[in-house]
Amino acid sequence: MIAPSPFLSALSDDDARELRALGRVRQYAAGDTIFHQGDEPGGVSILLEGRVKVSCVTAAGKEVILAFRGPGDIVGEIGAIAGASRTCAVRALQPVETLAVGSAAFRQFLEEHARASMHLVLMLIDRLQVADEARLEFASHDVVGRVARRLVEMCERFGEDCEDGIEVTLALSQEELAAWTASSREAVAKAMRLLRELGWVETRRRRVVIRDIDALRRYAA
Repeated sequence: MIAPSPFLSALSDDDARELRALGRVRQYAAGDTIFHQGDEPGGVSILLEGRVKVSCVTAAGKEVILAFRGPGDIVGEIGAIAGASRTCAVRALQPVETLAVGSAAFRQFLEEHARASMHLVLMLIDRLQVADEARLEFASHDVVGRVARRLVEMCERFGEDCEDGIEVTLALSQEELAAWTASSREAVAKAMRLLRELGWVETRRRRVVIRDIDALRRYAA
């Protein structure tokens, strides 16, 4: 299944202009929270610039990272459509600019724009499939395998060619990578050390260069 395009970029120019007219632009600094877990339902935020992480905190108080979103992506759509409380938090990883659209206005926009509604459905199906694959991954891969899969995903979504391979432009700490792979920080540190020893990756502070993406893909598979 091919992942659908980010929500905003999938709209026609006319539809995108209409949607922009319904909202207002908001700006956030790195580290700011856009939505809190447990917030009352509200509108959606469409990312215009910057990247965010989507995470939740378990009953035991452990953070689990569910996804990263970038320009064109939409967050908060479930609360806006279903009227459900926020099930996760959304925080800015860097300076972020969003288009905030109220829930009533967004629902009316979807009712009047069938293609936009269909794209949103396809996007939600894709996210559900990703969640299903993650559950299977946790059951069938060790920590090294899960870390390898996340590095491949980061490389495909946030990678840029460099002299030594592919540099991941999404800066993550080992704590965040651990939260994304449902692992401990210590286990992730050991996994990264093994991948460095194999010559597949090179790491510096919050910087990762993938030196052998094909080897990572084979291991992740």
